[in-house]
Amino acid sequence: MTGNDAVSYLNDEVAVTAETAPSGAEVHESTKPAVREETEGIIESDVLVIGAGFSGITAIDRFRKLGMKVKCLESGSDFGGVWYWNRYPGARVDSECPFYQLNIPEVYKDWHFTQRFSDHRELRQYMAHIDKTLNLRKDTYFNARVNDARWDEATSTWTVKTLQGHEAKAKYLILCTGLLHRTYTPDFQGIKDYKGEIHHSGEWDESFSAKGKKIAIIGAGATAVQITQELGKQADELTVFLRRPSYCLPMKQRAWTKEEQHQWKAFYPVLFKEGRDSAVGFPTARNPNGLFDVSESAREALFDELWERGGFNFQLANFKDTALDKDVNKVVYDYWRRRVCERLTDPAKNAIMAPEVAPFYFGTKRSPLEQDYYEVLNRPNVHLHDLSKVPLKSFAEKGLVMADDSLLEFDAIVLATGFDSYTGSLTQMGIKNKDGVDLKDLWKDGLNTYLGITISGFPNAFMAYTPQAPTALSNGPTIIEAQVETIVAMVGKLESEGARKIEAKRQAEQEWKAMLDAMSQMTLIRLTDSWWNGANIPGKKSENMVYVAGINTYEKQIREKMDGWQGFDVVTAA
Repeated sequence: MTGNDAVSYLNDEVAVTAETAPSGAEVHESTKPAVREETEGIIESDVLVIGAGFSGITAIDRFRKLGMKVKCLESGSDFGGVWYWNRYPGARVDSECPFYQLNIPEVYKDWHFTQRFSDHRELRQYMAHIDKTLNLRKDTYFNARVNDARWDEATSTWTVKTLQGHEAKAKYLILCTGLLHRTYTPDFQGIKDYKGEIHHSGEWDESFSAKGKKIAIIGAGATAVQITQELGKQADELTVFLRRPSYCLPMKQRAWTKEEQHQWKAFYPVLFKEGRDSAVGFPTARNPNGLFDVSESAREALFDELWERGGFNFQLANFKDTALDKDVNKVVYDYWRRRVCERLTDPAKNAIMAPEVAPFYFGTKRSPLEQDYYEVLNRPNVHLHDLSKVPLKSFAEKGLVMADDSLLEFDAIVLATGFDSYTGSLTQMGIKNKDGVDLKDLWKDGLNTYLGITISGFPNAFMAYTPQAPTALSNGPTIIEAQVETIVAMVGKLESEGARKIEAKRQAEQEWKAMLDAMSQMTLIRLTDSWWNGANIPGKKSENMVYVAGINTYEKQIREKMDGWQGFDVVTAA
């Protein structure tokens, strides 16, 4: 791989994972069919899928089409994955239609979204439509939280058990547990002493009302941005506690009519194909120019055009050296700051949210999309507290005690403190390798995968929407389909060859990790700590978990490994 390939994502680099989310359109969740959760008898299949979000649904569909018997275990009570759990105020995806959906013609031909960026309610409706169209429910067991998974060498099968008493056996195990699902709550001193309401964004109580209350929100990431936009208009007072701001981009939300979508559907096959053959999952044209290769007036004209397009266009189509060159990055940041300060006019607030000196390089951590975030921050009832200047000391009975011993009283505290990204779900399900060692112990000093879809010591186990892949920089459904369809192709080839098992080699893992680290060193991403490298979790090793060369390069590379099973040990049946 050349240096140019390694950093080909450049300004295409963007975090549009299935984390963000919500309200807006007048949509109502349909009545759910009966939940299948029976536990009697052993569930047997060729393929067992863990998780029923976009990844799990894609796996069920593609393995069925391969002619294999597939079953699924899901910890929630319905389909949706992160969108089953994400119900906080303002929860909305920041990946735009028509690209935030699965490329399944029988599903999309009769489905219409109502907005450019769908909210959590509409996405659950969409999941129900997929279920109804594909009859997924007949092969899915809900309220089934996996707590043990073991490989049996004698029978070449995985045995998986759940907290609720399910037991399932399958030749192939497909882990679709999500990128941002395992919630993270810091070990706040005195949190049990607080007598008011506490709500984590990932475990939201939909009966909560902000009206008439003094509310604190801890966090300023993508989730916090969306919650702030809503609660700032409802609460008597809202105080945002943050260590550093997010560099938000304008969403430019709009309605999307049935007539418009009906006309666009003729182009869906080409759009999805081109999205798949792109760096981040959107069929956008790359900018071939460096920032200093053009005049200042041409630069400003491009910035203005990309800004007005909304969504992630300011990153997707910006100058090719934005994520490589510090001087270029500063010019981009300064433009972003100027546009933000046009709206966030309170000098004290914009000194925190858009400081003159950038607290980190632009595009090196998630840039949330916003609708009226800065207008909400401008409101007199919304306050900012800079934790880098006066840290939080502890919770108290009536609120929060700061490092200067001041007590700030609140009726409710919202924890927008994020997730144990990439590995949180995988390491909490009791999955053991062939020697009986838990994955959480194997990864305690750093994670290792091969191709971002397999792990040495775990025969016939695959995973999707994963670390050491382009996941954080990609449109969720696109990278999911790239990974799952590659896994399905691998399994199909193994079956045609009469294979009993496949396992990644340890050396192949080491080489894969070294390659990803080398690619990352060419970019400015390496200089910023965030959930992209696990630095948001105390005690978790901070390390590169991102494949920066893009979906198209990634899929081509991992599919090439099937030729002669490079990096794998394959054992055929006797």
